[in-house]
Amino acid sequence: MLISDSISLLWLVYFVLSLVVLLTGYLGLAFLPRLPRLVFTWLVAGVMWMPAHFRLPLLEEGEFYSGFAPAVVVAAMAFLEGNAASYVPSALLVAVGAGLGFLVGLLLWWRDRHRNTLDDDDYVDMDDKAPIGSRRGGPDERQEPVIG
Repeated sequence: MLISDSISLLWLVYFVLSLVVLLTGYLGLAFLPRLPRLVFTWLVAGVMWMPAHFRLPLLEEGEFYSGFAPAVVVAAMAFLEGNAASYVPSALLVAVGAGLGFLVGLLLWWRDRHRNTLDDDDYVDMDDKAPIGSRRGGPDERQEPVIG
């Protein structure tokens, strides 16, 4: 059951909160063009979602607790403790997560770039004059409202 397993619940809460952070960050960057906004948001997502393995010593001699945590958290804790053996692999995982996030943002921008373009046949220039035959009586003609 999810409630009895605190690690699964912790990861679920972390994931939901990270989605909230990413959504507010994306909306907060609305002043930027779409490319840097997507790339930066997914770069942060890659940093936040990259997992890393950690190992903590317990109070009893020779016993350790090991598990998974976000790589940025493991790297921050290793940096604060001055533990280079844990810091280097977790910092590399943070860099890999940032790179993957950057690529995902770039791919999303590239994929969506062509979605909104019109074909040459669908292009209508609003400055062009309409053909004479379509000026009166056509089904596409705009009709002004008549009162009374």
